[in-house]
Amino acid sequence: MGREQIIGGKLISAVKLKKLYLDFFIRNQHKEIVNASLVPENDPTALFTSAGMHPLVPYLLGQLHPSGRRLVNVQKCLRTSDIDEVGDSFHLSFFEMLGNWSLGDYFKEKSIPWSYEFLTGKEWLGIDKDRLSVTVFAGDDRVPRDNESARIWEELGIPKERIFYLPKKDNWWGPVGNTGPCGPDTEMFYDTGKEPCGSGCKPGCSCGKYNEIWNNVFMEYNLKADGEYEPLQQKNVDTGMGVERTIAVLQGKDNVYDTEIFAPLIQKIKEFTVLDLLSKSQIRSLRVICDHTRAATFILAEGIVPLNVERGYVLRRLIRGAIRHGRMLGIEKEFLSELSKVAIATYSEDYPKLKQSEEFIISELVKEYNKFSNTLARGLNRFNKIAIEKKTIDAKDAFLLYQSFGFPIEMTRELGRENAIAVDVNGFYEELEKHHQVSKLGADKRFGSGLADTTEATVRLHTVTHLLNEALRRILGNDIYQKGSNITQERLRFDFNFNRKLTNDELIKVEGLVNEQIKNALPVNRIETTLDEAIKMGSQAVFEQMYSEKVSVYSIGDFSKELCSGPHVENTSQLGRFKIVKEEGISAGVRRIRAILE
Repeated sequence: MGREQIIGGKLISAVKLKKLYLDFFIRNQHKEIVNASLVPENDPTALFTSAGMHPLVPYLLGQLHPSGRRLVNVQKCLRTSDIDEVGDSFHLSFFEMLGNWSLGDYFKEKSIPWSYEFLTGKEWLGIDKDRLSVTVFAGDDRVPRDNESARIWEELGIPKERIFYLPKKDNWWGPVGNTGPCGPDTEMFYDTGKEPCGSGCKPGCSCGKYNEIWNNVFMEYNLKADGEYEPLQQKNVDTGMGVERTIAVLQGKDNVYDTEIFAPLIQKIKEFTVLDLLSKSQIRSLRVICDHTRAATFILAEGIVPLNVERGYVLRRLIRGAIRHGRMLGIEKEFLSELSKVAIATYSEDYPKLKQSEEFIISELVKEYNKFSNTLARGLNRFNKIAIEKKTIDAKDAFLLYQSFGFPIEMTRELGRENAIAVDVNGFYEELEKHHQVSKLGADKRFGSGLADTTEATVRLHTVTHLLNEALRRILGNDIYQKGSNITQERLRFDFNFNRKLTNDELIKVEGLVNEQIKNALPVNRIETTLDEAIKMGSQAVFEQMYSEKVSVYSIGDFSKELCSGPHVENTSQLGRFKIVKEEGISAGVRRIRAILE
C-alpha cells in the first residue's frame, strides 16, 4: 500500500472519510443537510433513494433551498438495479453516498479544483495524483464535447494522456423523468496498479485496474419534450462519492467486503458455519448475506414490511436471497436477526432510527425467515426436478415456484444462472399479469412515493394531499400522520397510520371537509423558518424523518400547516372537486386512500 493511502500514520476508515468530506465542504461554505429517508419524496420513478440528489429534485429545478445554494451530506442509498451484481468485488444494494451540491452557485471552475484538492491534498485524502485518471463527456450530434472540464483538469496537473473522452452512456446524467435538467459529468478513477487487460484498457473498463471513486455531474441543459437540449438558466453541480467503494480503494483492498465496514457482519456469519476455507461460490454467498441483511435492516427501519408488491417485494427478495445463500453455507437455523443486530449496532449512532425500530426489524426478519424456510427446501427440490426433466424453466414453472414456494423470479433466474438453465422471465411476468387480472390484485412494483412530475395536474393533487392529511386528523384524531404518498397527473395515493377500515360516514366527512376548503378559496403561502419554530407554529411533518435546521412551511389558509418541499398551487380555488375512489389497508396499522380531482 502506498503512503498516499495513510493520513497521520493511520489508515483512513469509513468514519474518518465521512468526517473529512463534511469538514472539507463545510470549510468551503457548504451547509450540511440531513440524511433523507430511503423512501424518495419527489421521485416515483424509483422505489428507493438511489442517489443524494433525489431529495433535492425541487431545488435542482429552481426552488430555493432553506439551507442555501451550497449543500453537503452523507446520504443512505439503495439501488435495486445492482442487486443482481451483488457478490462481486464492489456492487452493493445498500450504500452510503457522500455528496455536495451547487444550486445555481459555483460550477465547473470550482467543483473540479475542489474535487482535486480533496482527493490529493495532504490534509485530506492524500492520493498520489499520478494514480488519478479522469473521464469527460465526448460530445455527440446534439451536445458539444466538454472541453471546459478537460481544460480545468489539465490545468490542475492531470496530463492529457490520463484525460479520457467517453460517450453519453458513460459520462452523461439524464433527467429525473423524460424531460428536465441533465448534463455531462466528469468521473475520477484510481489506478489500482493492476496490469492493463489489453491495449484498450482505460477508465470504465471492468477488468479492475481503474476504480471510479467520484462523479461530478454538471446539470447545464434542459431536455425538452421534443428531444432537444437547451441551456439551463440555473446550472447545478451534483456530486457523488460512494463510501464503501472509496474506502476499499484507499485501503488497497480489491473488494469492499475486506474493509472494516463489513468485518463485524462477516465475523458473525462465520459463527454460524463450520466452514474454514471458502470456495469462490461460498465467498459470493457470504457477501450476498452481508449486503442483503444490511439493506433489509435499513428498509425495515422505514416501516416497510415484506410483501409481493413495490418496496415490500424488494425487501422480501433481499431477505429470501440471504436465507437461500445461508443454506448454501450450511446455515440451517434462523440467523438474520443476529446479523441485523450487528448492523444496527454498527450504524445506530449515525442512524438512531435503527435502534428505535430494532424490535420491529428483528420481529419481521424472524417472521419472514419462518415463512420462507419452510418452503425453501421443497422449492429447491422442485427446481432441480424441473431442471433435470426439462433442462429449462418455462413461464409456468417459474410462476409455480413463485406462487407455491415463494421464490421471487430473480431468485429463480439466479438459480438458473448457477445451473446453466434458461429461465423464461418474460413469460413469467405474462403469467403474473394473467393472475393479477383474474384475482384483481393489480400489483405494480414500479411505483414509489412522491411526485411523478411538476405538471399542473400533479401539483394540484400534491396540494390537495395537505388538505386530505388535515381532514383525516380532524375526523379520525390528532394522532394521524402521513406514512407515504405517490402522486401522478391522474391521481393521488396517500398512506397514513390507522388500525381499521374507515366507515362510509367517515369517508364522506373527510371528502366533504376537503371540498369545503377548496370552495373557501384559501391562499397557499410558503415561509422559511427553523425546525423548532415550525414545530412551535403547529406545523405537521413526518417526524420519523430528519430535517435541516431551516425548513419550508406551507400554510393553506388557517386550515393546514405542513413542512414540505413543494410545489403547490397558489389558491385552493384552482384545485377542482376532490373525490376518494378507494380506501384500503396495506400493512398492519397502515391505510391507503386513492383519490382524484374532478
